[in-house]
Amino acid sequence: MTFGEKAVGINFNPGGDEKVNEIKTLYARIIDLCNDLPNEGQSKFGDDLIKTAISQAVIAQMSAVKAITFIN
Repeated sequence: MTFGEKAVGINFNPGGDEKVNEIKTLYARIIDLCNDLPNEGQSKFGDDLIKTAISQAVIAQMSAVKAITFIN
């Protein structure tokens, strides 16, 4: 399992909703892309930006899943 898949809880979807799977898959990819950015150790600010982007992506994914499950 990739870092992004772990971060979004890719296997947790008790309702089996396909939209939830799609959102989690897309955000997992975004998180993996951010996590693989080549800044490690080059600058503290760059590291902070990557960490913030990943954190915000996790929050956005959770909000999107909440919206889907709230509507359904």
